Amino acid sequence: MNSGELLAEGLSLMFMGMGAVFVFLAILVVVTSFMSSLIQKYVPEKPAAPNKPGPTRPVNDQILLAVISAAIHKHRSR
Repeated sequence: MNSGELLAEGLSLMFMGMGAVFVFLAILVVVTSFMSSLIQKYVPEKPAAPNKPGPTRPVNDQILLAVISAAIHKHRSR
């Protein structure tokens, strides 16, 4: 085989491989879309869970501000 035949065979093999991957991915998209539409059609949505209650005691903003300021000061002092 000369280099021209090898190049043609390589290109042929490359396009066959890329075509196979493209066809597989196209089928995968179609099947996934079909399954998604089936799920949306036949499986009802669950009702939203009620919101969880907040913290039992309110956070003191002054204490929180002091803690954050101390952490920033310690980080910058390194």
